[in-house]
Amino acid sequence: METVPTGSPTTARRRTVLRGAALAPVAGLGLAACSTGEGGRAPATPTAPVDLGAESEVPEGGAKLYRDANVVVSRSGDGALKAFSSICTHAGCAINKLSGTTLTCPCHGSEFDATTGKVLQAPATEPLHALPVEAKGGRIVAGPKA
Repeated sequence: METVPTGSPTTARRRTVLRGAALAPVAGLGLAACSTGEGGRAPATPTAPVDLGAESEVPEGGAKLYRDANVVVSRSGDGALKAFSSICTHAGCAINKLSGTTLTCPCHGSEFDATTGKVLQAPATEPLHALPVEAKGGRIVAGPKA
């Protein structure tokens, strides 16, 4: 077996390749955190009406996050429902945290008001996309033609 002296160009190239191979999985995890759908982004809004569940699941003055549908629904004190896409307008990440009526994006920390869709904390600058929503037979339905 041939011995390559330490500090030679061959040793340096080998270290560079090994270092790059070690970092590739870590970089992939970082990218996966922001990619949630086709082409690296989750769809911003449902493309068809989505039955989210029982109307009673959304309390007056509160909100409920439907992670599987990428939708958040809030109910005002007078009982009116509002729905928004829960895809962050900053980088397209799926928002997965709701505390009271504040949504927090896991990717860069943007915060949104679930009752209005407005940005509460940057880096996002655009509000969440509003969705049609209604109660049908005691069920919440959101999306086009809802």
